Amino acid sequence: MAKDVNPPRGMRDFLPVEKLQREQVLARIRSTYRLHGFQEVETPALEDLAKLTSGQGGDNEKLAYRVLKRGAELDEALATGNAGELADLGLRFDLTVPLTRFYATNRAQLPPVFKAIQTGPVWRAERPQKGRYRQFVQCDIDIIGDSSTLAEIDLLVSSLDALDALGLQDAIIRVNHRALLNRSLESMGVKPEDQPLAMIIVDKLDKLGVDGVVAEMAERLGQASAEKLAIWLNTINGGLKVPQELASIFGAVSARFKDRLRYDPTLVRGMGYYTGPIFEIEHPGSGSSIGGGGRYDGMVGRWLGTDVPAVGISLGFERVVDLVDAAKFSLQPNTAVLILENDSPKTMANALNRQRELQEFGTVVRLENRPKKLSNLLDELHTHGFEKFASVDELTETFESLNLRDIG
Repeated sequence: MAKDVNPPRGMRDFLPVEKLQREQVLARIRSTYRLHGFQEVETPALEDLAKLTSGQGGDNEKLAYRVLKRGAELDEALATGNAGELADLGLRFDLTVPLTRFYATNRAQLPPVFKAIQTGPVWRAERPQKGRYRQFVQCDIDIIGDSSTLAEIDLLVSSLDALDALGLQDAIIRVNHRALLNRSLESMGVKPEDQPLAMIIVDKLDKLGVDGVVAEMAERLGQASAEKLAIWLNTINGGLKVPQELASIFGAVSARFKDRLRYDPTLVRGMGYYTGPIFEIEHPGSGSSIGGGGRYDGMVGRWLGTDVPAVGISLGFERVVDLVDAAKFSLQPNTAVLILENDSPKTMANALNRQRELQEFGTVVRLENRPKKLSNLLDELHTHGFEKFASVDELTETFESLNLRDIG
């Protein structure tokens, strides 16, 4: 009976051509962000469990993978029989919590307004399903230290630039403001302490529809609030004027990207830590959002004891990769295969010298012994991104004597 050799559920292997595509898409995103003045940082995959479960990460904290203590510390924890003391570290479930910890640790060495790029895998112990994995890549940009709307404008323009660089010009960003949402809930008679629950209910609008959301509001927060919610939802179905709180953001971004922002007063974003404008990126080719974020002015203060303004946005990299034209990100530029016509030392030496010369021009060069059916080998390598080939034998002693030809 064959053994199960698949990766753990919700985690994936990537073939070379898939890895190449992912790396090229990620490189395009990162290079676009760098052009906007963002700087790359890196944080560990592991963080102290106490920091990951401090209330900063919302519901995602429940999905954190916990890492057992080691050695004598684990033995001691096992002896006490207290399961809650067995773990002291956790795998990061997003990049925002580690970034706020990073900023608090390194603030003295960072500019007053810090513009960060952070990319990498994160882990969540949730039920795998289509488009949702237990290990996936996030691609974040954040601005810490700027309370003005310039920060939001910078993030939105940079994100749209990155999406356009990937050929995703149909992507739009829905925008709302937490203060506006709070005021709307207050007008429905929802008490401040009940507003987080009300936001969770409103956030189900896409799944449940107006009737479903109103019914749940009635069940959990009373009929009076539900009736006002129904009136509000039906009122905002028409054309909406951008509110004053968001006018400067819409005005500035529209100067670069006309009709790429959309005011959505029902946009919630699930995290409770948002304090101002919130964003969600969508694309007609995806059934789910492909990114989102918002202002979170209270998070850094948890570590420093004093609040620091902060705002960020994350691209859902896995969903973005699914949308891009794979053909544009599957071939490496400047690639060649050198076919060794025989196994003599002279031929090998010539091949190695020609390889070095091509590499000096930035060409990726692969060496292969000549098989019985050369066409089969070339076809296979072409599917993995190689463009040209040439034969090398004992007489191929100069770069000029190479006859590089197109594969296919």
